[in-house]
Amino acid sequence: MAKEKINLPPKHLPKEPLSKAEIHETAVERVSLISREFTDGFNFLAKYPRSVTFFGGSHFKEKDKEYKKARSLASRISKELSYSIVTGGGPGIMEAANRGALEVGGQSIGLTIELSHHQVMNNYLSDHLNFYYFFSRKVCLSFSAEAYLFFPGGFGTLDEFFEIVTLNQTHRIEEVPMILVGSDFWKPLDNLMRKEFLSRGTIDEDDLKFYKILDNEDEIIKIIKNAPVQNGIKFTHKDLASAGIIIEPDIQTMI
Repeated sequence: MAKEKINLPPKHLPKEPLSKAEIHETAVERVSLISREFTDGFNFLAKYPRSVTFFGGSHFKEKDKEYKKARSLASRISKELSYSIVTGGGPGIMEAANRGALEVGGQSIGLTIELSHHQVMNNYLSDHLNFYYFFSRKVCLSFSAEAYLFFPGGFGTLDEFFEIVTLNQTHRIEEVPMILVGSDFWKPLDNLMRKEFLSRGTIDEDDLKFYKILDNEDEIIKIIKNAPVQNGIKFTHKDLASAGIIIEPDIQTMI
């Protein structure tokens, strides 16, 4: 029996080596799916022009301080600022943020993902869009938010953090507040970057200004409130068209 591969539906698993024609056909099918995911994602997010995206570990439970903090912050952002809360739609910090928003009547949005024959989705979403590919989902999670809140997490959370800080560093997005919530978790990483990255010249001092490590909710709310409305990732229409991605006219001004 063929071993299941990541990002390849079981019904498409090859039983024998693929021919050149089959490889081409598979590539065309994947490009088509990727294009559709980007198009659907951008069109979906156009419904929520002001938002804050939450990132964080999926293992946190209701009793954990990190879960409580994410739930409380999402509630305040929804109620006090009327911003949509966007997450990956799964458990842990994502659930806490979606829950906080939904409990106060806010817009609680999930960009969910298919994983090994099932979709992981929490029960506190007012709207969601499902993705097959991690990278197209990640682009949409980092698209056009007014702020990004990062809670403690694992490889996925750090991947998303370094992705967005790199987009900031390279000016592929307008500078967006990146708030790292939980100094006990994030300060050691900050120390590592200052000691190893900065000292070796792999980053500049200014690169460390793209994020702030905070615990105080009032300070976090103030930063989000004062942040300008963003215009999204700086893809050109030519970039998107060359990838076969067609964006509807009503959201072209966001890109």
